[in-house]
Amino acid sequence: MVLIQWKDSYSVGVADVDYEHREMIDLINDLHERLTNKTDGLDVTAFLGKIFQAISMHFALEERFMQEHGYDQFRQHKNAHEQLLDEIRDIMDDYEAAPAYVSTELSRRLDLWFTDHFKTHDARLHHRLGNHDRH
Repeated sequence: MVLIQWKDSYSVGVADVDYEHREMIDLINDLHERLTNKTDGLDVTAFLGKIFQAISMHFALEERFMQEHGYDQFRQHKNAHEQLLDEIRDIMDDYEAAPAYVSTELSRRLDLWFTDHFKTHDARLHHRLGNHDRH
């Protein structure tokens, strides 16, 4: 079962950013499916590290793009990014103590965060800067 379904409304109009959004959603959906199916041999800590790294790299790209284009809500958008990274770090720290709770909580938090972030910050980014491909 897919946790986060890509929607055209999630697009910010920048091919590189949209591509990475899709990759992150795929990675999160993969972890969610593995946790739901209780996949044997799944190293959740390593998978969380992979998600954290992918999201960190994506945020760096998105933030660079916003700075290059003088985005007026850069600080607020960056703060939202930092909040999610803090939450993922907290989840990683909590995993050892309560794996079952963390598995459920991770899926819930990521789903809520991404759908809200796409509807608010990324939607505003698209509206303000849309279709600025850098190819």
